[in-house]
Amino acid sequence: MTVNLEVAEGVGTIRLDRPPMNALDIATQDRLRELAEEVTGRDDVRAVVIWGGEKVFAAGADIKEMRDMDHAGMVARSRALQDSFTAVARIPKPVVAAVTGYALGGGCELALCADYRIAGEDAKLGQPEILLGLIPGAGGTQRLARLIGPSRAKDLIFTGRQVKADEALTLGLVDRVVPPEEVYEQAHAWAARLARGPAIALRAAKEAVDAGLETDLETGLAIERSWFAGLFATEDREIGMRSFVEEGPGKAKFR
Repeated sequence: MTVNLEVAEGVGTIRLDRPPMNALDIATQDRLRELAEEVTGRDDVRAVVIWGGEKVFAAGADIKEMRDMDHAGMVARSRALQDSFTAVARIPKPVVAAVTGYALGGGCELALCADYRIAGEDAKLGQPEILLGLIPGAGGTQRLARLIGPSRAKDLIFTGRQVKADEALTLGLVDRVVPPEEVYEQAHAWAARLARGPAIALRAAKEAVDAGLETDLETGLAIERSWFAGLFATEDREIGMRSFVEEGPGKAKFR
């Protein structure tokens, strides 16, 4: 398999494994969607890490495979391409991308599907599709602009330039930069901490933020209000409030 899933401590690691550069061919894209759907439905997976290994996250789409496709072929394939990445973005659990080495093109777009990005000091990110006479096709024009703003996104997309980890941090493209050998460890620790949290409340928080970004403030507040009230029907809310009153903050053990 070009993508594998390992589960430990409530954390599911979706590991890209297509040496040497984890090029995202059609089989890999489809496997990503399958595993995103699997972790969405598994109760023993409460948070997710996306990782490409110690050397590279993903260097982009398989250009050799794409080169042989014509317009009709890509019209037929482009929806499935986007759907694979959207399946990752819609995992209703905390998702962190552990980025080492290159995260270019589709690799960068995959990292954008995560809620949080931890990058190694050796990481390089970018959307170089313009250098092929193309534009990003797996969500890059949309998710990148929403994450770092339209003018910064246009700079990266128009020029196709790669940014090193320190600039990516300044742009808001990644959230933390660490030594390369610590990337996965810190990503797993971030996910494991949240895996011990209240699963329904975390899902509510993620969906409220993501859905709110797609609409106006008034509608976003209505989404938040609905989730907030709904959580009063959960056992986790009872556990959390009881623990706060009896033991103080931060000591609740959610089921």
